[in-house]
Amino acid sequence: MGGVTKADDILFPKQPSAALRRFASLLEPKTDAELEAMARDSALLTRRNFGRAMRLFAPLYLSNECINNCAYCGFSRDNAILRVTLEVAGVVKEARHLAMEGFRNVLLVAGEHPKFVSNGYIEACVRALVPEIPSISLEVAPMEAADYAPLVRAGAEGLVVYQETYDRETYARMHTAGPKRNFDWRLACPERAYEAGFRRIGVGALFGLAPWRGEALALAAHLDHLLRTCWKAQFTVSLPRLRPCAGQFRPDHPLPDRELVQLICALRLAFPHVGIVLSTREPAPLRDALLPLGITMMSAGSHTEPGGYTGEGREDVHLTVRGRRVETEQTGQATEQFQIADERSAAAIASLLQTRGFEPVWKDWDQAILAQ
Repeated sequence: MGGVTKADDILFPKQPSAALRRFASLLEPKTDAELEAMARDSALLTRRNFGRAMRLFAPLYLSNECINNCAYCGFSRDNAILRVTLEVAGVVKEARHLAMEGFRNVLLVAGEHPKFVSNGYIEACVRALVPEIPSISLEVAPMEAADYAPLVRAGAEGLVVYQETYDRETYARMHTAGPKRNFDWRLACPERAYEAGFRRIGVGALFGLAPWRGEALALAAHLDHLLRTCWKAQFTVSLPRLRPCAGQFRPDHPLPDRELVQLICALRLAFPHVGIVLSTREPAPLRDALLPLGITMMSAGSHTEPGGYTGEGREDVHLTVRGRRVETEQTGQATEQFQIADERSAAAIASLLQTRGFEPVWKDWDQAILAQ
């Protein structure tokens, strides 16, 4: 094989599928008229396959402790930030707040630190939230399939894992310490999640770390592979762009708005049945403009720090040095992972969607379905 890995075969297939060939052609430079035609076709195809429904979700951060050094992340191990891991009761309080706002679809997010987020903690959080939240997804450290299985049995039905960057050289440069350094282990995570029983799986790249077209082509190749090998699962794709955070990282390859529009339309046209997620990383005017072009799921009223919705955990904030908790005289909320750009409330987003002719969908899944 000459050093070629399974990951290389996935990301750089010798015989690309028809979907990948079309996607590549759609990523080529376009005139304004060509881009407008793509946008029209993408909007029509989205309406045909997804109707007017727009699924709404909120992230709920459990912990900002992390063992990894990731240059672009506010939670990075060497950042001297205020950290906390919520007690399960605090997680329930945060979830009840979100439920009061209407959310029935919550994404539990945690940094990667086995000392603080371990020993059944995530499973306990999931079990505690099942009576409160019908649809629970996870964005946590990659695991073995055998370790995912108890989370599925506890009630989690979705998993989100971004490769961050599909460029190996950039990946190695961005991840200087911790288990996240293993590119291939992370790339195979969606397949392990599928093996464990997750039936909603989200993938994506963090745009700004490497040239956008190369990232997009590799992301599409990964998605194409997963659609064929994990065919019982429902897939979503996220295209987050880097936002300011602790550590003051500056992206080398920013993705401009125009190219983001082209990327969203290309994904919709090449992969017509895949969900596309739009987060509060993007500013309100741009989010409003992107809504009809292929988006099927969006967050609203988000916070990216543990306890951000209710203030839970404020009394327990601390520093972490070399894996050990260090008390501090600093007070306040735990540090956020990144700054959001769209600060509108969930109610405001729901109202906007209705005004634009969309149907806000707070809940479209329930474990009771499986009992029928």
